[in-house]
Amino acid sequence: MKHVKKVSKRARVVTGGVVAALAIGGFGAWSASASSPAPAAPAAAKAAAQSDHLTRSTHLTAAAATDAAEAVLDAAQKENQRVSVAVVDRNGNTIVELRGDGAGPQSYESAVKKAYTAVSWNAPTSELVKRLESTPTLKDIPGTLFLAGGAPVTAKSAPIAGIGVAGAPSGDLDEKFARAGVAELTK
Repeated sequence: MKHVKKVSKRARVVTGGVVAALAIGGFGAWSASASSPAPAAPAAAKAAAQSDHLTRSTHLTAAAATDAAEAVLDAAQKENQRVSVAVVDRNGNTIVELRGDGAGPQSYESAVKKAYTAVSWNAPTSELVKRLESTPTLKDIPGTLFLAGGAPVTAKSAPIAGIGVAGAPSGDLDEKFARAGVAELTK
């Protein structure tokens, strides 16, 4: 029969700690080398994308939104108008907001609300103003502004963004400049 030497409690704790450290270190090395997804991951992602529980949406990049906003300011400047412009995403979140030189202090907030209103109803705000005649309570919806100057941006007939402009002496001019922003995105 073999003789087993008794190990002190201190030796067992130290030995256990070393084994645990090696195991954790080995796991860390394994997880660091496992940076590429497992072969099943692309198949799982494809299946998830085809699920009836998910939807996809298209969004403007910040660069595209900035290009559109700058096109608005350029169009307004050509007509000697001082405006603010806002570009919002499909959910009404502001992507870009630019206040043109000399634009009034109220104009940037109005531009955001016009952009939000245009994307919410997927219609130019000048058309929505006409709807107030038959449904005057529309104007009571928080965050909206039913004045001309907002234009929707669409992809495949679905709204993906809204451009709102405020500060020109008329809503028709504001909306003309908003359409210049939409045109920049459809080049």
